Amino acid sequence: MTSSVGERRATRFTATGRARPGLVLAILVTCQLMLAIDVTVMNVALPRVRADLGFSATGLSWVINAYTLIFGGLLLLGGRAGDLFGRRRMFIGGVVLFTIASLAGGLATSAGWLLAARVAQGLGAAAAGPSTLALITTTFTEPTRRIRALAIFSSMTVGGFAIGLILGGLLTQWTSWRAVLFINVPVGIAVALLASRFLGTPARNQGRLDLPGAVTATTGVGALVYGFIRAASVGWGDPMTIAAVALGVVVLVAFVLIESRAGQPLMPLRLFAHRDRAAAYLCFFLGPMAMMSMFFFLTQFLQDVRGLTPLGTGFAFLPMAVALFGMTRLIPILLPRFGPKPLALIGAVLLMGGLVWLTRLTPDSGYVDGLLGPLLLMGFGGGLGFSPLNIVVMSSVDPQDAGAAGGALQTMQQTGATFGLAVLVTVFGTASRHATVTGAAPRVALVHGMTVAWSVGIAFAAASFLVALTFRRRQVAPAT
Repeated sequence: MTSSVGERRATRFTATGRARPGLVLAILVTCQLMLAIDVTVMNVALPRVRADLGFSATGLSWVINAYTLIFGGLLLLGGRAGDLFGRRRMFIGGVVLFTIASLAGGLATSAGWLLAARVAQGLGAAAAGPSTLALITTTFTEPTRRIRALAIFSSMTVGGFAIGLILGGLLTQWTSWRAVLFINVPVGIAVALLASRFLGTPARNQGRLDLPGAVTATTGVGALVYGFIRAASVGWGDPMTIAAVALGVVVLVAFVLIESRAGQPLMPLRLFAHRDRAAAYLCFFLGPMAMMSMFFFLTQFLQDVRGLTPLGTGFAFLPMAVALFGMTRLIPILLPRFGPKPLALIGAVLLMGGLVWLTRLTPDSGYVDGLLGPLLLMGFGGGLGFSPLNIVVMSSVDPQDAGAAGGALQTMQQTGATFGLAVLVTVFGTASRHATVTGAAPRVALVHGMTVAWSVGIAFAAASFLVALTFRRRQVAPAT
């Protein structure tokens, strides 16, 4: 009797999800937008957080890093847990945890309290994020609709970083830094309630979680992310940085060996056997290495060099966000016609063009003549370059591996962004210090460091271009 009731309930949820695909997509991409926004939304609020809660100069960076470290370190585990224990369950549970943690963070009265809340946010994001991508893949099985849904998901992922800066500027300047966290609460409640009513229940895989793989993956990715974060603040010569990166590499090698022998691996190595999918994973690691530096350095340029307010800084990124979302309308038309290869190549070229343009920046550069063009190029480039990658990976993977594939994809993006930023911050620090020693004014030294860092970022975008050359010209047939 209990079994038949459960079966009827699962059937009702699945049928409802399929009957309202537009609403299901809105629920899923709203969650993804919320998670992506939270990567950058705190950036413009940091000065006020420091003044209110008494953070030290070095401790303040952990308001961002605590979320990034946990989110990036647990994505693989969250993806496979969704495959085994239910993606709908992991999605809703992750959203609920993220929402409660956001409320707790907004109520924080001490630095430790806020950091604990940011850790809990990362846990919730790591549970919900991979299931979001997997649920899109299993809900939209018709190729055209799947391409459109994944293109929208991709635009929310990348565009969410820019929207986070805009929203952070608005809330910080008009209300309080606490509103940056409180805004997640009504959104999270709405997503959780709607998901429990309308989200379908995909078939669950039978099996056990690969605990040795889970331990080594979480430890390895976490150690690498920590090492990259530490390198960005204290440099690559720091013994703790070297130890963390070395530990991460050694443990990840052990993880690969474990996965090659596991009966039910946390990350099936067959995910990388497909040529286009393997290339897409690598591009999704290299692209954010170049792009995230733009957000980080331009935020400083606009506030510290040009004197913009947090609100003005946020709105400065609006053209890029509009360009990104505009590509969402074109990807479903362009991808079936041309395939992923030309789109990824053009996207990488536009990213390189935007970074080359930024290397010409000076302390006196204006917004229209110095920044608008690069922002538009990188917006269009990000839309063209990243959207096909989600589609290549998720349309060519077996449904039972959708959660693991989504977790691996988001891990590549997260670790790529963190590693790239660590490298470029180190380059920036060295170049700006050298300029100061040679007698440059502080503003000039600051901008010089940024332009040198962007020069290195061009190499990351160029590497992404070279990898994109290996794509087959035709589009991968969607898995069914």
